[in-house]
Amino acid sequence: NKSLTSLISGTGTRNQTGVNPLKRNEEVAKVEVTVLVLVLLLALAGNLCVLLAIHTSKHNHSRMYYFMKHLSIADLVVAIFQVLPQLIWDITFRFYGSDLLCRLVKYLQVVGMFASTYMLVLMSIDRCLAICKPLRSLHKRKDRFYVIASWMLSLGFSTPQVYIFSLREVGNGVYDCWGDFVEPWGAKAYITWISLTIYIIPVAILSICYGLISFKIWQNFKMKTRRDQCMSHTPRTSKGAALSRVSSVRLISKAKIRTVKMTFVIVVAYIVCWTPFFFVQMWSAWDPAAPREDMAFIIAMLLASLNSCCNPWIYMFFAGHLFHDLMRCFICCSSQYLKASQCGGCDRQQSRRSISTSTFVIKNHSSQRSITHTTST
Repeated sequence: NKSLTSLISGTGTRNQTGVNPLKRNEEVAKVEVTVLVLVLLLALAGNLCVLLAIHTSKHNHSRMYYFMKHLSIADLVVAIFQVLPQLIWDITFRFYGSDLLCRLVKYLQVVGMFASTYMLVLMSIDRCLAICKPLRSLHKRKDRFYVIASWMLSLGFSTPQVYIFSLREVGNGVYDCWGDFVEPWGAKAYITWISLTIYIIPVAILSICYGLISFKIWQNFKMKTRRDQCMSHTPRTSKGAALSRVSSVRLISKAKIRTVKMTFVIVVAYIVCWTPFFFVQMWSAWDPAAPREDMAFIIAMLLASLNSCCNPWIYMFFAGHLFHDLMRCFICCSSQYLKASQCGGCDRQQSRRSISTSTFVIKNHSSQRSITHTTST
């Protein structure tokens, strides 16, 4: 099965052994199609709801929401340009399109992966600065610059896909969107580079950020405990001086702790979903005898797509008012629609009444005229 057994969701490479481009396991293909349909629907529904909720929320100007918005956009890119083409490809088995479309699809499939990862890294760095260096945290202009830089890096790092993949003959006059490397070691080098830039280096940065955040929160908790002990053992007359000494260190607000919990859960979901994917990618690249047709391999590949549909539901869970804002917007729109339809019905009824009234008046007037005419004669 060529669909998800090679680099970056859904292509084969000629230098891989054990991959027959003319055949596939139909049972595995059915599982892939079913899972990809569910992932696509959940990712589209969840991320569109989050974007709508952020747009209608009164907190939409906050820095955290700015990063959440771009992470949702990146997840939408993954759903539309990675999951959807892969789903169509699994259904048709062959790539029915031009060489240009083949290169464009393969390019956009990787853009979403890079963008989603780098937005998550930006969000984690922002939380780290907000906790560890609250007075030196990023400003709005810098936020925009770093987000634009992340998108540009994603577009740039995805460029090799255009040169590696093309519409090629895979045997017996059959053409497919296939990857080819000039050197035998090309596939190993490229998959290793992708693993470094999308998974290994970002996970290292995320680990450092949350290590610093954990240390700062522990330090803050220790300071809060010391303040409580100081307040309980200090006489009432000298409590003010003791409180001022202990309060010289800033205590972390509950709102910041909540956003840190949210980003931490997002990071855990990212690691859980992407670790099996890159593990089997590296195994497939470096071991010619890797079991590419095994169901466990396919499931590991499919887990990566789940990350794009997990994030919006994590947002909704931790930022509860987002869900309430979305429901309020939905109820408001529904009530406006019902009012408009009721007003339209009332207008139609009113117009009918006016028409019937005018008809009655005309008839009554005509009858009066006939009676008058008769009496006058």
